[in-house]
Amino acid sequence: MPGEPRPGRGWLLRLVIAFAFAQGAVSMARPAVSYRALSLGADERAVGVIAGVYALLPLLAAVPLGRRTDHGRCAPLLPLGVVLIGGGCALSGASGSLPVLAAWSGVMGLGHLCFVIGAQSLVARQSAPAEQDRDFGHFTIGASLGQLIGPIAAGCLVSERDGAMARTSALALLVSAAVAAVSLTWLWRIEHVRSASPPPRGAVKVPVGGILRSRGVLAGIFVSLAVLSATDILTAYLPVVGEDRGIAPATVGLLLSLRAAATIACRLVMTPMLRLLGRAALLSVTCLAGGLLCAAVALPVPVGALAVVLGALGFCLGVGQPLSMTTVVRAAPAAARSTALALRLTGNRLGQVAAPASAGLIAGLAGTAAPFVMLGALLLTAAGLGLRSGGAGDAPGPAPVPGERARAGRNPG
Repeated sequence: MPGEPRPGRGWLLRLVIAFAFAQGAVSMARPAVSYRALSLGADERAVGVIAGVYALLPLLAAVPLGRRTDHGRCAPLLPLGVVLIGGGCALSGASGSLPVLAAWSGVMGLGHLCFVIGAQSLVARQSAPAEQDRDFGHFTIGASLGQLIGPIAAGCLVSERDGAMARTSALALLVSAAVAAVSLTWLWRIEHVRSASPPPRGAVKVPVGGILRSRGVLAGIFVSLAVLSATDILTAYLPVVGEDRGIAPATVGLLLSLRAAATIACRLVMTPMLRLLGRAALLSVTCLAGGLLCAAVALPVPVGALAVVLGALGFCLGVGQPLSMTTVVRAAPAAARSTALALRLTGNRLGQVAAPASAGLIAGLAGTAAPFVMLGALLLTAAGLGLRSGGAGDAPGPAPVPGERARAGRNPG
């Protein structure tokens, strides 16, 4: 309701901290799972399959979880997600075969999906319309912090000296489970009572096709997919580029950390950038610049210039995820916001499966720098879609549920 008081900002800070621990656990566990698989005798193809199970299994659950959240509370999904993440991490460390390891990796991915759907829906409900861009930007800082620290922690714990990879990868997975558990301490009373109230009786259940046809939803999903694909492929293929150009692994790690730090910096200054440019222009400009910078990574530039390119690229990539969340939330019908966010996450998961496979094929045919040219084209397309969607997400009020316009015409007060 327009006059309904909004909760204070403490819940958002606790959510950001909880997300940082949950994302840090996942970011630590995913490379540790790969090392665990290698210690069990996996080849490159088997490692790829196990990584794919993490992304594929949640595809089946995303829309049902979104539907459930649209018609109930958000907060219960958060501890459920943490339990699944922690359990998946710990049991991956204890697994002794590749099929079992793949299954627990999928459980971890399902837990991450539960946490993210619940958390994003919470931000959408408890943030005033004028504050959604800022709050989504701050929320995604938690993910960036986890992505910055998690892989470094895994690298410090996992060692292959003297055949110790099986033991050290298991240790890293157990530590990641403990890190996930810490996030539970920040989830108390995080959902505001009024925002947790269910929708009115007789609310229309909006079909998935109707959500996707809402102006701006598909554009927001594609922008999110493009930005996440760029981040994933950059993380996966920069070490390969570094190997080709004689850049030390430690330097590659620093370059990737620089990219993550620039993304965090971007999200800290999201509000003034929005005031200056507006959502549609900011989204399009950063996707356009990100596309050009991705293509620049393919150029044989010195390490110093590559660091500048990656810093600027990280800053540009920091815009797409939070603004695509706001675009999808505002473009979707009011009774289907969580489902729309779940569809956005489904697009992300599809991108995580398809983009690395496409990048691997292109790299095999045209060289290791070619995937970055592909990413440049993907982001340029996202820039055009962001501009075309224009003001779809700029209206402060929620999109109506199909059928509400007719009822409003009959009962205008």
